[in-house]
Amino acid sequence: MKKSALLTLLVSSSYAMAQPINQMANHETAIGAGTKESYIEHKVTDKATVGFQYADRDEKGDHMDAYAQYDVVGSELKIIGGYRWNLPNDKNNAFAGLAVSTPRVMGFDAYASYIAGKDFNETQVGVNKNLLLNVDLNVNYHNFKPDEGSRENGVGVGVSVKF
Repeated sequence: MKKSALLTLLVSSSYAMAQPINQMANHETAIGAGTKESYIEHKVTDKATVGFQYADRDEKGDHMDAYAQYDVVGSELKIIGGYRWNLPNDKNNAFAGLAVSTPRVMGFDAYASYIAGKDFNETQVGVNKNLLLNVDLNVNYHNFKPDEGSRENGVGVGVSVKF
């Protein structure tokens, strides 16, 4: 099976793929896609990353995030801040959170993140696996809990390309 066909199959089988926590070099950009979400982020300095994410939450709305991450301890502990549009009932919220990740070992790095705003909170744990020089596979468990409506959770699979 060709690698491109395998990647397409993995992306299309995604239930929920939140933007993973990436290990990136200064001035590196990452673009990721899945059936539920897509994102782009850029590491603007050796400690700061900015990004934008779009998420298709079915009956919970299609929200968008603009966010920043700041590396506090190496690139393994990050603080996150941002703004989310189009929460259920047309609410918009600023949010803040934390992320921890492991150093990359044998092409793998694991991570966990938590963000919360006034009307929601979201948790994700996952692992990134380097497939090719600049292509990563992401497998994660994602739990989105809006204050209004039911939560969305599940296992997701996605692909990121860094350049």
